[in-house]
Amino acid sequence: MMTKHMTATREEWLAARLDLIEAEKELTRRSDELARRREALPWVRVDKTYRFETDEGTAALADLFRGRSQLLVYHFMFGPDYTAGCPSCSAVADGFDGFVVHLANHDVTLSAVSRAPLAKLQAYKRRMGWTFPWASSHGGDFNFDFNVSFTEAQQRDGTIEYNYRRNGHVMDAAQPPEPVVQFATSCGTDAATYTRDRPGLSAFVREDGVVYHTYSTYARGLDGLWGMYQWLDRAPKGRNETGVWWRRHDQYEPDRGVDMSRLGRNEEASAGQSRIRQDDRHPA
Repeated sequence: MMTKHMTATREEWLAARLDLIEAEKELTRRSDELARRREALPWVRVDKTYRFETDEGTAALADLFRGRSQLLVYHFMFGPDYTAGCPSCSAVADGFDGFVVHLANHDVTLSAVSRAPLAKLQAYKRRMGWTFPWASSHGGDFNFDFNVSFTEAQQRDGTIEYNYRRNGHVMDAAQPPEPVVQFATSCGTDAATYTRDRPGLSAFVREDGVVYHTYSTYARGLDGLWGMYQWLDRAPKGRNETGVWWRRHDQYEPDRGVDMSRLGRNEEASAGQSRIRQDDRHPA
C-alpha cells in the first residue's frame, strides 16, 4: 500500500529541505532576539515576605535560591484539594531532573512550587520518582500574587486574570470543556476547584541580598519547557493530535518498549487518566 504523503527523489527532498532551513534559521534568530528582550525587562523588587514548606523545613523566598543568584519557579498545578498533580504539569516536570543539575552549575536554581500541603507533594514526588526541589506555598499568597491561583469569588465574579488577560483562557469558560472535566477527575476534584490553579513559570534574581521578580509566563508560553513536544515537532507525523493522549508516566500500559520502573512506575496506578494541554485558546 502506497503512502498518501507526498514523496520525492532525494534531490527534490534536498531542495525542499534547504528552503525549510532558511525559515528555521529565521525562527532561531527571532527566538534569540526574544531572549535578549526578556533579559532586558526591568526588575521588580519583592519586599513582601513569603513562607514555604520544603524538605529542609520552613523557608523564605530567598532560601529557595539555595545560595545561587537566580531562581526559576515552575508553578505546578497541585491545589490543596487535589489528590494528584496535574498530568500536563507532570509531563513537563518529567524533564526537570535531567537538567536541574546543569542549571545548578550555572548559578540557577529550579524549584517547583504548589499550593498543596508539603506531605501531598512529597508523596506524589515519590510516586513519580522525582528528586528536584518542590516547595509548598500552602496557606500563603505567593501563588495568588503571581497569578496562578484564584479565589472562588474571582471565579464567581468573572475577574480571573491569567496570562495577562481577563477570562481569556479555556479554563475560564462557564461550561468547561470535557477534557478539563476529565483532568479534574484525574486529580480527584471537580472542574471548578481544579481550574482555580494554573501553570506558569516565574523568574527571580537576588542581588546584594534583595530579591527581584524578572519574568513570568503562562499557558502556551510554557510550550518550550514541555520536552516531549520539542521531539514531536520533529517527528514525521508531528504532534498528530486529535485529542488528549498523554498520561502521567506511570499510567501508560507497559508494552511500549520502555522500562517504566525507571520512571517511578506505580503498579497501583490506573490507566486512562489524562490532562489538557496548556493552551490559552483551545484544548489540545
